[in-house]
Amino acid sequence: MNIGLVTAAYLAAAVLFILALGGLSNQEKAKRAIWYGIIGMALAVLATIFGPGSGAWWLSIPMIAIGGVAGAWVAGRVQMTQMPELVAGFHSLVGLAAVFIGLNADVEASRAVAALAAGTAEELTGFAGTLAHKTPVEFAIMRVEIFLGIFIGAVTFTGSIVAYGKLAGRIDAKPLTLPMRHQINLGAGALALLLGILYFYGAGIWTMLLVAIIAGGIGWHLIMAIGGADMPVVISMLNSYSGWAAAAIGFTLGNDLLIVTGALVGSSGAILSYIMCRAMNRNFVSVILGGFGGAAVASAAIEGEMIAIDADGVAAALDEADSVIIVPGYGMAVAQAQQSISELTKRLRAKGKEVRFAIHPVAGRLPGHMNVLLAEAKVPYDIVLEMDEINADFPSTDVAIVIGSNDIVNPAAQEDPGSPIAGMPVLEVWKAKQVFVMKRGQGTGYSGIENPLFFKENTRMFYGDAKASVDALLTRIT
Repeated sequence: MNIGLVTAAYLAAAVLFILALGGLSNQEKAKRAIWYGIIGMALAVLATIFGPGSGAWWLSIPMIAIGGVAGAWVAGRVQMTQMPELVAGFHSLVGLAAVFIGLNADVEASRAVAALAAGTAEELTGFAGTLAHKTPVEFAIMRVEIFLGIFIGAVTFTGSIVAYGKLAGRIDAKPLTLPMRHQINLGAGALALLLGILYFYGAGIWTMLLVAIIAGGIGWHLIMAIGGADMPVVISMLNSYSGWAAAAIGFTLGNDLLIVTGALVGSSGAILSYIMCRAMNRNFVSVILGGFGGAAVASAAIEGEMIAIDADGVAAALDEADSVIIVPGYGMAVAQAQQSISELTKRLRAKGKEVRFAIHPVAGRLPGHMNVLLAEAKVPYDIVLEMDEINADFPSTDVAIVIGSNDIVNPAAQEDPGSPIAGMPVLEVWKAKQVFVMKRGQGTGYSGIENPLFFKENTRMFYGDAKASVDALLTRIT
């Protein structure tokens, strides 16, 4: 395949990636958008494999096959509740790839320089042959690109592994707050920058090996210092990091598509992080420097008691209600209750009742988590509303049903200035005439923050597995 065809394929792939990102903003277009991404990636891989400079088929083809089979196997086994962990795992691989590509680029550059000195540059093939035609200025710029790719990639690699561990429960969700941790990070960053300067002036690949180790330590320490409640923001931040690492390596390799794709991923991850921080009333820098999840914070004392209710009581209230708002959360995903919720919605609407869903921007573990689950269960798109669209309707709602949510329906965000989530925009479910909270037990949830909603006079606790609880309602609502 000549360079013209490769360029055309890269251009088509870039357009498809942009269309994929644009389509994911709309539920009805999301499936088509995913196919755009699949086709775009297939074009990119094929153009790269069969393009000029490719070789070592005995190695590249088996590696592609192994990677494809492994990816399909993992994707087929992962549950929706594990999607954030899967994303973190993928980010770690992108970061590791950036480190290895950066180190390999230095090795190939050394080969090119040696060949130029020996007058045998024309014999070089592959990437080394491309580098042999670079000017000294271009070599200097490439060293900066290698440094950035390795540094960002190593931070992404170790940070993503820690994020995966915290989300999977294999690492304690509480933040690790070492003495003078900010000074440690600044000192490590300054040392990495010094090594980068030495590398720029020809100190050798050993500097980049040390940079990879130091940056890996920074990534580990940064994410270990962040609490579990802020992990969704961390995941989107690492997504952004992986994009910028890919873009830096794209410049190193002279691959325009990698630059474009990396910039798309980096910018979209940064935008998503901003949206999530705004939805949680959090400052992005404060999240990175240490989150609130898992830390003990003095809050106002909660008065009252949690009052339980059984399926008969909830069914009777739903039978008398004219309007119902359902607020799904991570508990619905864990119980895989979306199909039962969809059936409950159908039956209530068949009785002439108004049923709608209220979605908080950070419900679940990632934005869009609840939307995907409800779409999977064939819940109509037009009754699934965002927080800003539906929040004002709670005072006129007869029944609000909360399924496995804590922070996003916590009135302490508005009523308790000492709460860790003070100022966070929340769904004001407590303003409904009756509130039923489906919850496994009396715990505080993943973030460890107590919720005064559970103690309010108009709230009743419907304990048990969400799917089992909804199934019990279905036997009483026909």
